[in-house]
Amino acid sequence: MLSDLQRVLNTYWQQFLYISPKLLIAFIVLVLAIFVANHLSSLLGSKLRAKSHDPLMAEFLTRFSKWALILAGLVLAMEVVGLYALVGGLVAGAGLSAFIVGFALKDIAENFLAGVVLAFNRPFRIHDTVQIKDLVGKVEDLSLRVTLIKTFDGKHIFLPNAMVLREPLINFTRDGYIRQDFLVTVDLGEQGDSQQATALLLNYLKANKGVEVREPHTPYVILEKASANTADLRAYFWTFSEDYRRGTLELKSELMRDVRARLSDQGYAVQNVAQ
Repeated sequence: MLSDLQRVLNTYWQQFLYISPKLLIAFIVLVLAIFVANHLSSLLGSKLRAKSHDPLMAEFLTRFSKWALILAGLVLAMEVVGLYALVGGLVAGAGLSAFIVGFALKDIAENFLAGVVLAFNRPFRIHDTVQIKDLVGKVEDLSLRVTLIKTFDGKHIFLPNAMVLREPLINFTRDGYIRQDFLVTVDLGEQGDSQQATALLLNYLKANKGVEVREPHTPYVILEKASANTADLRAYFWTFSEDYRRGTLELKSELMRDVRARLSDQGYAVQNVAQ
């Protein structure tokens, strides 16, 4: 038994000595491929960022080129070792079917392909504020597998690209402007004049520097409901949405907070201010 074991180990050792030069060359090829991939992708990335107006696409193409070069180096290293059949199988199975091999690779392939679609379709840009399901935040990054969103409370959420592509996506900042509204319930007093209260509320909106007053994004006020002495006035206003949290949410809060005092100065009692 010992002699058989010795003979088997000796055979393995001889085979290792025979293939070790090829293993060394394959290792060098793989290291060179990684080195070249890092430098070429970095060079490509700098060129794309300098000439492209879309940093999201530039970053995605940079990462894609890096991993494509590394994969090419890996295939070449396998050829050097002599794994011709395995390399041939990989080449023959290139395409969509090569990615979806078994359940474990299905999710990887799905997220990768979704990332490609998102990069070229571009439903958002870097720093756009988006909502996916109940998640709201700024887009920080798009990789080959996940989309990174940073919420307003500082949380980093890594969403699979397939989920981002599959779910309805609301982009709050793509147009550059966004409309907000709030409801003001005004006690009209004995005169019951809702038109004057409407004009006062509209002038208050126009006087705020954060409210857009140029066509077609002009503010307006409608009478939503009226009774004998009260009126529900719905105020609509547009604002620049690039900084969604500061330019929209904080502005709306400011308007809702100060409208009571402004109308009270003109003799109107504000009963309620709501969304």
